[in-house]
Amino acid sequence: MHIILGGTGHVGSATARALLRRGEPVTIVTRNGGHAAALQEAGACVAVADVRDVAALRRILRTGTTALLLNPPAAPFTDTDAVERANAAAIVDAAADAGLARAVAVSTFGARPGEPCGDLTVLFEFEERLRALPFPVAVNRGAYYMSNWTEMLDTVRHRGRLPSFFPADTAIPMVAPEDLGEAAARRLLEPAGDSAIHAIEGPRRYTPRDVAQAFAQALGRPVDVDVIPRHAWEQTYRQLGFSPAAARSYACMTGTVLDEQDRWPDAPERGATTLEAFIGAVVRQRLGQSGTFDLAQVESTKTTH
Repeated sequence: MHIILGGTGHVGSATARALLRRGEPVTIVTRNGGHAAALQEAGACVAVADVRDVAALRRILRTGTTALLLNPPAAPFTDTDAVERANAAAIVDAAADAGLARAVAVSTFGARPGEPCGDLTVLFEFEERLRALPFPVAVNRGAYYMSNWTEMLDTVRHRGRLPSFFPADTAIPMVAPEDLGEAAARRLLEPAGDSAIHAIEGPRRYTPRDVAQAFAQALGRPVDVDVIPRHAWEQTYRQLGFSPAAARSYACMTGTVLDEQDRWPDAPERGATTLEAFIGAVVRQRLGQSGTFDLAQVESTKTTH
């Protein structure tokens, strides 16, 4: 049995579906069982638990042999770093003596030690604590999620403007959650012993202008990029409802994406899903037409990572 944390989120649900397509037994862990109906219909078992409930999570993990260990995103109105560090500590404690044969940890490009910088440092600490456990833990570091852009669909659709914290013509690594799910499923099925760090990216790098063009093609209307200047990042996050601590954290992560391009992986594992295909599928689905990906059970998404 494969246990999938964050089983109704972007990457968790994609991993569950990739395993189910292969005929593998899957239990998804979610805080809200009402969000899991589609995956349950697809054949997944559903376990309702909060990752902070160490005893409950340990009991669930003990029913499996492998696990996708994913630190769920904190609500942006909280101190996201503090909440996610507490979540990570609970997950590690639950997994430590759960009897797993192996696991895959979900992390991010740019994960590193040092001064606090949102997911970059929180997930590095998560990686290190998991890799110290008495079973192999493989690490998949994903590029910027294509799904982050689709959270702005209503703004793009009604105003024809795509807000962007990145300069319009700066190409950055992006990846579809479906490709992260496929990569995680493959590693969960590999023989025990693999604890390498893999970088997962889409077919190529894309600019915010590419994103706007993908929306324009899908919506049949012009879309322009509205670049938010760096000095306004924290203020903009605050206007979106982020706490002061979360606004600082997300601004730090956003700046790191731009400032450390020389640290991006040279030879990532590349998924097959193009930005155009992903945006098009999401637009069709959310406007009630047929799409390629089932994102209906998404619980949350990160704005940056």
